[in-house]
Amino acid sequence: MNEKVDSVFEKINLLNEVGIALSAEKDFSSLLEQILIGAKQITNADGGTIYLLNNEQNLEMVVVQTDSLNIHLGGNTDKPIKFKPIELYNKDGSPNLNMVVTRSVIEDRPIIIDDAYNANEYDFSGTYEFDKSTGYHSQSFLAVPMKNHENDVIGVLQLINSKDPESNKTIPFTNEDQKLVESLASQAAVAITNKQLIDSLNELFNSLVQLIATAIDEKSPYTSGHCKRLPIITMLIADAAHKADEGELKNFIMSHADRYELEVAAWLHDCGKLTTPEMVMDKSTKLERVVDRIELIDLRLDIIKRDIEIEKLSNIAKGVAAVQATKEYETKLNEINDIREFIRRHNKGGEFMHEDDINRIKQCANLTWTDSQGVTQPLLSEDEVKNLCIVKGTLTQEERDIINNHIVATIKMLDTLPFPKHLKNVPEYAGGHHERVDGKGFPKGLVKEQMSVQARIMAIADIFEALTARDRPYKDPMKLSQAVSILKKMSETGHIDPDLFQVFMQYSVHIDYAKSHLLPEQNDL
Repeated sequence: MNEKVDSVFEKINLLNEVGIALSAEKDFSSLLEQILIGAKQITNADGGTIYLLNNEQNLEMVVVQTDSLNIHLGGNTDKPIKFKPIELYNKDGSPNLNMVVTRSVIEDRPIIIDDAYNANEYDFSGTYEFDKSTGYHSQSFLAVPMKNHENDVIGVLQLINSKDPESNKTIPFTNEDQKLVESLASQAAVAITNKQLIDSLNELFNSLVQLIATAIDEKSPYTSGHCKRLPIITMLIADAAHKADEGELKNFIMSHADRYELEVAAWLHDCGKLTTPEMVMDKSTKLERVVDRIELIDLRLDIIKRDIEIEKLSNIAKGVAAVQATKEYETKLNEINDIREFIRRHNKGGEFMHEDDINRIKQCANLTWTDSQGVTQPLLSEDEVKNLCIVKGTLTQEERDIINNHIVATIKMLDTLPFPKHLKNVPEYAGGHHERVDGKGFPKGLVKEQMSVQARIMAIADIFEALTARDRPYKDPMKLSQAVSILKKMSETGHIDPDLFQVFMQYSVHIDYAKSHLLPEQNDL
């Protein structure tokens, strides 16, 4: 009597231990294996199988184990299960009640079979073939439906050949076994459902994150792909920093969770650009607003050309020699054409504009034309001069401030989100990609010691991607050697972290990135 009670207590304790383990397990394959192993231990079963309902509502094997035959399939093993899913219903629509697992699901009840070779109401033909080919003897069966917290059957747990603890002979499963396995199956179904729900929520979250990044990329054709490329270069740099075995980064380690958190931050780093006006984001030339105002300047120059032609004809009419008048006309015409080409060239923007060119723009502004009201106007307005004299790129300081405000908007947007514990640093990482280690960055002017390594990683990644991007409106795709040279100078002048730049070069991050994300002609290293 006491021996039996002790055995029950041991099984209940084991059931509790398995339940606790299931609630803590995060890996789905490990979860399934623990369920089956726990059920086998509780009932002293030699083998078992977990079936889950798939999208077609058929029973699909996900873990198969038979200890005496050393069979372990599915779960965490690298051995796939090649058996076809079992259909719950026949082709005529009638329920498939001939198999133990399908009847257990359809009738929502546990089934005990003492001897498969004397169970005429069930189809054990597959079992007989298996026994014949392996020399095994499948005798006792216990099938228990797995129902989640909403009382929906999500699968079935089947055990085979309960063993007597002393003699190791195959014995029938008991009602006690059934009740214990029912309890385990209930816990298992809830654990599986919760894990599937968490996985589906994670998948939805990741899809929404990438949807936001895609929306930003689609918003501007001139930065198309930036939000998709930044996570790639960010993680390459992070992996290099993780490998560092000397210097300031030798203790920098990233777990799987750390990598995921940084990758999410990289995807969301520019989410504030959703608030940036398209006319600023898409400003492909210095004079562009809704349209490129270079066309207005062309029109004014055409009016000036018309006026000097009229002047030529008027001078000839007044007795000036035609040859002299024509020569003066052609000289002025060439000057106008030269001014047109000069203004057009500098309207495109670039990496640098010389002081002499800035002065010439200002001189061009002194050229005049007469409007339709007969009023004399300067060739260039003050705003046009200001825009044409932009030293780098196509944006004025005011427009750069608007662009730069996207990082403030990013931080505000991300700070409002209730990130879970494992993503709590996303706002800080994403919000720091325009900071500089010398404190001259924005929006907070942080110095190196105030920035996480991850934020410093993203700062380098953002610059490198921008330098090598081939979709920017104001420049041609930059050669890899030039981009690396610029980064090197930035590391020496306090713009980016020199330690990260060192591992960037040491582990050839730029080469790895160039192989799959740059044009062949850009890779000159």
